[in-house]
Amino acid sequence: MKLSNYFLLMATLFLTTGCMQYHSPARSTWSQYLRGASFTDMTEPARIAKRPVFLGAGGKLISSVDAPTKMDYGDKIQNDTAISVNYMANLEYELYDSLRKPGISVQRAGTDVVVILVRDAIMELNVADISADGADTLKTIAKILKKYDATFLEIAGYTDAMAQRQAEALSLDMAQRVGVFLSQHDINTARMFIVGRGAARPIAAQDDIGRLTNRRIEIRLVPAR
Repeated sequence: MKLSNYFLLMATLFLTTGCMQYHSPARSTWSQYLRGASFTDMTEPARIAKRPVFLGAGGKLISSVDAPTKMDYGDKIQNDTAISVNYMANLEYELYDSLRKPGISVQRAGTDVVVILVRDAIMELNVADISADGADTLKTIAKILKKYDATFLEIAGYTDAMAQRQAEALSLDMAQRVGVFLSQHDINTARMFIVGRGAARPIAAQDDIGRLTNRRIEIRLVPAR
């Protein structure tokens, strides 16, 4: 094979594999990928109960993170809070700077950081699976989550207003698919809370445009204490 043909072939293979469509693994295997995840709301009591499992799976608490400046001896809770604020602010900035795409937003709520992913920004339009663009977005998120690993995360799926049973099933399906993807990209499942909330908590009107926004995944990140 001529050298020029060899490089052409390698370039073609690179472009082809770089654009390959991601497919979620068979549903029957999801429990293996999500072993260690909790299928409940990420309340404070739930995080406290999960902490031993999280630490046993190699997780770390925010108190183990290096302080941004030298801390005075004194109130541990006050010092941990200062560390959390700085840590989560840096996390928010990295997510915001890396996810400048339509249908994706990063918000701050106290020390929590919330990534909102409109369904059509990360999933196929007419198929219940993650799209190629969605896979790229989730890879970016996974890379940042691995760096900021002193956090718990809640992956919550939402739909627009529809029959409640169908809405809950579809919203949980979306949340689980994202959880499986993150698990495949080395995110510790002991950090995860996965829920499907159906049509609850709409963030837009239930008209034709608003429904597209209400179909979404929210990834809420909280300092691990």
